[in-house]
Amino acid sequence: MELFSHPEFDHHEEVRFFHDRESGLRAIIAVHDTGLGPAIGGCRMWPYASEAEALRDVLRLSRGMTYKAAMAGLAHGGGKSVILGDPRRDKSPALLRAFGRAVAGFDGRYYTGEDVGTTPADMDIAGGVTQYVLGRSSGGSGDPSPMTARGVLMGMRVAVRHRLGRDDLGGVTVAIQGLGHVGMRLAGLLAEEGARLVVADLDPARVEAAARRFDARVADAEEILETPCEVFAPCALGAVIDDRSLPRLRCAVVAGSANNQLAAPRHGDGLHRRHILYAPDYVINAGGVINIAEELHPEGYRQERALQRLGVIAERLSEVFTRAERRGEPPHRVADAMAREIVGTARRARAA
Repeated sequence: MELFSHPEFDHHEEVRFFHDRESGLRAIIAVHDTGLGPAIGGCRMWPYASEAEALRDVLRLSRGMTYKAAMAGLAHGGGKSVILGDPRRDKSPALLRAFGRAVAGFDGRYYTGEDVGTTPADMDIAGGVTQYVLGRSSGGSGDPSPMTARGVLMGMRVAVRHRLGRDDLGGVTVAIQGLGHVGMRLAGLLAEEGARLVVADLDPARVEAAARRFDARVADAEEILETPCEVFAPCALGAVIDDRSLPRLRCAVVAGSANNQLAAPRHGDGLHRRHILYAPDYVINAGGVINIAEELHPEGYRQERALQRLGVIAERLSEVFTRAERRGEPPHRVADAMAREIVGTARRARAA
């Protein structure tokens, strides 16, 4: 399995593979860039089909975290962890402690937290063997998904205003793909704003709950891609915009919480050609990392301060959309360039 010639390798500073025989831990931790400061990025546990798939995911996700932190104005770089395994079957306290020891080996260059397949309670266990764990349920900021959902809502307002000229989300049809922690909370926030919801999830119980609580129309996993709507909100796993889905979309805006929504950069170009406004995922979904980064503030974690800092999401997206429109370029290309410039400026300042 090649690393340096891997198509997703982007001058990552460090990629480590871990195995613990007793607990069965198989994990990869990737630190993409620490030009702005110590890397932050959650731990994803997933039953990957192969080690190659896990490596691709951790490389993409860690780079996305660098861009996310940069665009959110955080003094942090990007990293990510993936644990190969089914969280419903393979997770154990011993495995989480082994993972914590792996994180400890970075000596503060990388801070982890919860992600898909892990929870704040899991971070309590991993944090029992290292201080470099954020988002614990006890003594930490806890579940970051409410902040992520609130940030996505703020970004969605900006996108709808820019693309449709509407000042609020009342009456706007939003198709939500994925009703996990963030997707369900986003559905609740949108319902409060008077949006019309169409929802899809692989878990029938979640779909039923959303239909009952928010008067949402239900679609299946395939139908949601073709649902006529103003906003398509991907809130599940990544790479949802690909060669197959791109021509099927019937929306004006793509704005959701999922990471790495574009299977490849060319799919963002395709959205641009179709006049579908794409809110770059690492900009709009930064609420969670903004929240957990507050734990490292000299004064300690304060939720009020984290809520105030969420405003940077709307500011950055507005800037991205304005620059993209002025230059006639896709928003994801503009956002990437902005993030790289922020990191590059910090590196040059440190080297001076």
